Amino acid sequence: MTYTHAITVALSWQDAVDRTRGALAEQGFGVLTEIDVKETFARKLGQEAGDAVGNYIILGACNPQLAQRGIAAEPQLGALLPCNVVVRRAPDAKETTIEAIDPQTMVQLSPGDATREVANDADGRLQAALKEISEKAGS
Repeated sequence: MTYTHAITVALSWQDAVDRTRGALAEQGFGVLTEIDVKETFARKLGQEAGDAVGNYIILGACNPQLAQRGIAAEPQLGALLPCNVVVRRAPDAKETTIEAIDPQTMVQLSPGDATREVANDADGRLQAALKEISEKAGS
């Protein structure tokens, strides 16, 4: 089972991060958390560990309306939130990969109608964000 939607674009690291944030915002998502994996690995495991992963951030994206609908219908759904979006670029790479969680994975864990509706809405929005990034990058 695939659990992410992914695109690879010919954008610089910073352009990819900026465009990802912008595309998520246009789809109603705010970034609640940001984990800089490279910096965390370097700090916790040593500089070589950080350098080996390349540039890698995890954005915890949340659309408040969708989150509210999901949690109201099924309170334990909060354990699956926010929707993580990864922006990563391997050392010496010329392209950047952007991956968003496939919200349909929530339906695999909780097949209720309300969960399915929220997952479908979130899925459409995340895929639209990725499409926008890809189109603007010319990929």
